[in-house]
Amino acid sequence: MSEHDLPAGVANTLQQGLASMGLAAELAPPLLRYLALLHRWNGTYNLTAIRDPQEMVTRHLLDSLAMQPFVGDGSLADLGTGPGLPGIPLAIACPGLQVTLVESNGKKARFMREAVRQLGLGNARVAESRAEALAEPGSYDQLTARAMDTLAGIVRVGGHLLRPGGVLLAMKGVYPHEEIAALPAGWQVREVVPLSVPGLAGERHLVTVTGP
Repeated sequence: MSEHDLPAGVANTLQQGLASMGLAAELAPPLLRYLALLHRWNGTYNLTAIRDPQEMVTRHLLDSLAMQPFVGDGSLADLGTGPGLPGIPLAIACPGLQVTLVESNGKKARFMREAVRQLGLGNARVAESRAEALAEPGSYDQLTARAMDTLAGIVRVGGHLLRPGGVLLAMKGVYPHEEIAALPAGWQVREVVPLSVPGLAGERHLVTVTGP
């Protein structure tokens, strides 16, 4: 399956979403190739509960890219990335970013390796591992986790991966007051920014957390 095999209107939805977010139209072709591959593999391997490609554009691609303005160059570990979200869209949109896609599920890791190969993403690699077992301490400028755990849970399993001065970029729904209050000692919130995702109802926030 290529991007041309996706249902009519999917490409237009993505292009409109990118435009409304101020992102380059040139991102659409590789994002559509990734989406087509995800849709095809999902039919066999159940990589995501979302089956409709139109919904995938909004809830996977655009939702992932909403955090792009807050991601710097350097290295990023995407913990519990599943089929590569938000890591693969971010690697496409941020060529200066080195992304490690951390996922313990073998089917999802195999899919991501194939996606990275087909898309020619030289700035992305797959680490088939649980986050807490990844023996790369202090290796990353940034961590992200889109739907993995509470803030404290993310810190517990992945905090060792951050270099001194690095940041955790955690995507959340409503403002996570209780999760912020439960952060371990030494970890603190730098900012909480509301995100706007075209076509997505409900609140989205990006929480930036610094380590001890």
